[in-house]
Formats: sequence, structure tokens, C-alpha cells
Amino acid sequence: MKSRAPKAFSSSVFYEQAPEGGYVAFVPALPGCHTQGETLEETERHVKEAIALYLESLASLGEAIPEEGRSFQGRVTVPVSVPA
Repeated sequence: MKSRAPKAFSSSVFYEQAPEGGYVAFVPALPGCHTQGETLEETERHVKEAIALYLESLASLGEAIPEEGRSFQGRVTVPVSVPA
């Protein structure tokens, strides 16, 4: 019996600075897959671990890994009324 070579999963990850300090990361292709850390490096380690656990969970349930759609980041400006 041939053993299958492990495949790699690659996905976009978005990082945001948390107001209370540290960083939050989320993976748009994997709904609910998010984590946080004190530094970007720690947050990246945590998000890799979160992705691996998420994918293991999908495999144990016999579910397919979602295909990543296109991701965009943008900025909009809207007028704000501030009382005097």
C-alpha cells in the first residue's frame, strides 16, 4: 500500500492590532477560524495551529476543505456628524 504524501494548505490570513494590545488573526476561507497573540510572531504560530486543528476537524467529519475565494481589503470614508 502506498502512503500518501502530505498536502499543504495555503490560505489568506488577516491580522489586526487589538485595541487591548496584541493581535488578532482570522482566516476568511475557514469560517470561525481565528486566534490571537501578544506579538505578530506568536499570532502567526497560533493561527497555523488553529488552521491545522480546523482541517483535522473537517477530515474527521469527512468534510471537504473549503476553496478560498478572492479576498479584498479596502478603505472607505463616510461623513460623521459630531455634536458641537
